[in-house]
Amino acid sequence: MNASPSFCPASRGRSLILIAGLLILPIGSALDVRAQEAPPVEEVRAERVPEQAPVTTRHQIQVNGETLSYSATTGYLPLHDDVGVHLANIHFTYYQRDGVEDPADRPITFMFNGGPGAASVWLHLGLGPRRVLMRDPGVDTRFRTDDPHPPPFELVDNEYTWLDETDLVFVDPVNTGYSRAAVGQDVREFLGYTQDVEYLSEWVRLFVSEYERWASPKFLAGESYGTTRVSGMANHLQTRGMHLNGVILVSAVLNFQTLRPAVGNDLPAILFLPSFAATAWYHERLEPGLQSLELEEFLAEVEEFVLNDYTRALMYGDLLPEEERRDVAARAARYTGLSTDFVEQANLRLTTQLFAKELRRDERRTVGRLDGRFVGLDRDAVGQGYEFDASYDGAIMGPFTGTVNDYFRRELELNNNLEYFIRGQAQPWDYSNVENRYLNVAEDLRRAMSVNPYLQVMVQSGYYDLATPYFAMDYTVANMQLDPSIRENIRIEYYESGHMMYIHMPDLVKMKEDAVQFYRDALQR
Repeated sequence: MNASPSFCPASRGRSLILIAGLLILPIGSALDVRAQEAPPVEEVRAERVPEQAPVTTRHQIQVNGETLSYSATTGYLPLHDDVGVHLANIHFTYYQRDGVEDPADRPITFMFNGGPGAASVWLHLGLGPRRVLMRDPGVDTRFRTDDPHPPPFELVDNEYTWLDETDLVFVDPVNTGYSRAAVGQDVREFLGYTQDVEYLSEWVRLFVSEYERWASPKFLAGESYGTTRVSGMANHLQTRGMHLNGVILVSAVLNFQTLRPAVGNDLPAILFLPSFAATAWYHERLEPGLQSLELEEFLAEVEEFVLNDYTRALMYGDLLPEEERRDVAARAARYTGLSTDFVEQANLRLTTQLFAKELRRDERRTVGRLDGRFVGLDRDAVGQGYEFDASYDGAIMGPFTGTVNDYFRRELELNNNLEYFIRGQAQPWDYSNVENRYLNVAEDLRRAMSVNPYLQVMVQSGYYDLATPYFAMDYTVANMQLDPSIRENIRIEYYESGHMMYIHMPDLVKMKEDAVQFYRDALQR
């Protein structure tokens, strides 16, 4: 159910409507703190794409006990400038339900992942008609998380796909997936917030015209940095006359100040702590009195502490009395499963790297960044950060990479031998539009909602997401300064998983249920 519109623990009903939707920067769908590993863009050449028209294949799937017939079209829709100069080849995969005669009767959703520099593979093989098979811990009790099966990996029909509610278009921005700048074009012209929003908005306009979808209800969906992207696109498209029905934000980041810890910026310390606490609860690292609480009950207590005594302590800084400092450190440690001394040594300000390494250091284990439920094995137990992200490198990158390559070639019959860039070929990213300040696109989304009061927004947040934590998005939405008449246009849904909540079967089911309600509410005339 939806709770009353406010940003406070007492109001959270876990399907919250707040006052007003791929970490930083993301790995895969999340903002990738290791973006420096990517080669300099000067070394990334424009590649000639295969001279091949989009390929269409026909399929069927069982959804809700009924047969859903659909077509899958995948290939390139080239982008040109106003005088016809070829700019880029944008790869897409378009799923369209068969038998719909009037486009006005059928919504269409454009889906983007994050990075910046991540392909759309994550949402594609999470919410599309085919999904990566993961072990369900509710069925195979040897596993506590949604571990993949051993390689080679497998795709199965996704009975919880959103395709019965909306046609789906999965889009790969330049230098992700199979998308490339045209020969002779400088790829750096595409790699930046402003450039990204503008050329992808133009591409959506082109697609809607090419495939005759102007009459259709239109939605944008993004994950991680993809939520940054689609919030900017929503405003940009509407200033050019394409009004939308809805925006879906999965594992969202709109205000980068909430995610980037720095001297003088204590917001991340405040907003990450509830996710650290949730992860400690999941790994049973708390004292019995806290461990026995239900997760939501426990988090309500943590959020109360964070919004009051913890925030006050950080605001006082060095002026905080020593006795109060020790008390706040002890309470933060109690909620996060760490020692009081460790929290004090961190100056009360925990980061994902510190927490992920420290929580299970005594067992020589780390916890995941994208999903704190996962556990990794580092070479040593003395470092200040994890060697790799157990929830990305160890759990999902291999299965999603292997299956998407096989899927395009064998099932969708796409003859393309370019490397499918999962991540890492879109750095450095240009943030020159916000030099000397943090990127914050919440204002773009507010403006889009104000211009179009019919625009509905759904935020989907995972409790164990240590990349884009749920409480950071709660804070962002609560501070959008929306007019009261449109505050209830935003709803927030919560999930007991991490950044890619669709890999967890109970949350895949819940995401579908929430999406069905969202689409139907957004399409009420």
